[in-house]
Amino acid sequence: MSLEKLNERVKTDLSYLNYGGPDWVKQKKHSEGHVYDVVIVGGGQSGLGIAFGLLRERVSNILIIDENREGKEGPWETYARMITLRTPKHLTSIDYGIPSLTFRSWWEAQFGKEGWDKVDKIPKGDWMNYLKWYRKTLQLPVQNEVKLTFIEPIERGLHRLHVEKSGTSQIILTRKVILATGIQGGGQWHVPSMISEALPRDLYAHTSKEIDFTKLKGKKVAILGGGASAYDNANYALLNGVQEAHVFIRREQIQRINPIRQMEVSGMIEHFSALSDEEKYAAIAHFLQHNQPPTNDTFNRALSWPGFKLHLGSPWLNVEDDGNRAIVTTPKGVFSFDFLIISTGLLTDPKLRPELRLVEKHIARWKDKYTAPKEIASSILDAHPYLSSGFSFTSRTPEGENLLHGIYSYNYSALISCGLTASALSGMRYGIPKIVSAITDELFLDDREEKLNDFFHYNVEEFIGNWPNEENDQSRVG
Repeated sequence: MSLEKLNERVKTDLSYLNYGGPDWVKQKKHSEGHVYDVVIVGGGQSGLGIAFGLLRERVSNILIIDENREGKEGPWETYARMITLRTPKHLTSIDYGIPSLTFRSWWEAQFGKEGWDKVDKIPKGDWMNYLKWYRKTLQLPVQNEVKLTFIEPIERGLHRLHVEKSGTSQIILTRKVILATGIQGGGQWHVPSMISEALPRDLYAHTSKEIDFTKLKGKKVAILGGGASAYDNANYALLNGVQEAHVFIRREQIQRINPIRQMEVSGMIEHFSALSDEEKYAAIAHFLQHNQPPTNDTFNRALSWPGFKLHLGSPWLNVEDDGNRAIVTTPKGVFSFDFLIISTGLLTDPKLRPELRLVEKHIARWKDKYTAPKEIASSILDAHPYLSSGFSFTSRTPEGENLLHGIYSYNYSALISCGLTASALSGMRYGIPKIVSAITDELFLDDREEKLNDFFHYNVEEFIGNWPNEENDQSRVG
């Protein structure tokens, strides 16, 4: 099968599902201009999947905006430096259970079933190409190079989105806004102050930033962090000519357990929202203790490089600037490097997001709703927003309820409230239908009076037959 034939198969499958039927949401009018029913911020895999879900539910007055140029949405062509995805290839995500929309169908259309059988893990570049195909084939309404600056609630259920496009400020009106902004969308990447306050910016970078590895050829770099991303960056650096890449881990042993694998088969992902607050908090506290280890192939690839060095039990105690080099002190010695790569994850808190600056004081955090036992209590977890099971923000103040109505967070900030359904590729097959259901329910309930009035006054006659009267046929009159 070719891609052209697959495209036809997609159209046929969707037609069998009556895809593209008439909208049921009535257009809202406003003096300032067009009002979208839903605007999705983020044109990566989450935003595309949610948009398709809404279209399936006959909500087509939608828009996706993404600050990046087309083809650069998400991390896959920017800071994701792994060779393959870490998710097992057989797990589905944004296809909504439609076989022709799966990555496997897209792959086999080009390389055949034998080609699929040879795949161990999905190559990163091919995953991005699949997303491009998914967007084009489904004709999803994406506007690139449009950056959300902040959300301004106008009234309950109506928001002005202040955006920057082509260097000018513009306004988009919408009833619902979804922050499908990925791993960094709930806060910001974290660089320890010990590093940021001690070094000039040309001596270090977080893994989420662009790094010019051509300038590091023949140089010696250090990577702080023990998660999978640290090894990805070590491999990428050595592949691009770095002489030595040292990975520093505070643990005495390499993390070996990946709790995501257990969650994928145990029901923990799809049913996480059904847990109590106590159980959710304890589960994510446990999850974060493990971190995500490198895949075996990633680790073995790193070991194959002569310049790869691993330092266990080596937290950084101090960092200093020594002219053109960074001096790193650990319990096991002092080291000098040309450049530091920081793989220390992120911090999640609505106050860190500029687009939420008008409403963040009203957003309930976990610390407002639940007090964890001392042995697992964490200020990092406590700062996460307390979301509904449908990914909407909840309010810590009565006045905030109207302001937050219609604002959803489908990104890593949903980790404690909704588990991995918005935080891992393997969770999207469960999370996207939930947020689509929550949004469409809310759109319906917002208009319930009009909907019910239309229902009660509906009087279109469907039956057009005539029952015979006495004069015409006495034998059939009861």
